[in-house]
Amino acid sequence: MLAGPLAATPYTLRHACVSTWLNGGVPAPQVAEWAGHSVEMLLRVYAKCIDGQDEALRRRVMEALGYREG
Repeated sequence: MLAGPLAATPYTLRHACVSTWLNGGVPAPQVAEWAGHSVEMLLRVYAKCIDGQDEALRRRVMEALGYREG
């Protein structure tokens, strides 16, 4: 038997996985496909996981365009 909070229920482990993907910057449509959700459902349940990513996304866009901060 597995011990620990992530193994409490299959849902808990699934939630941790989906949250990790979103927090890691995987685009919501891709996560929704992997999780078997619609994007609408995914964002309704997991919106808190992508709040605050605006700065990281802006940085990635600026780097892709060749801009360097500093």
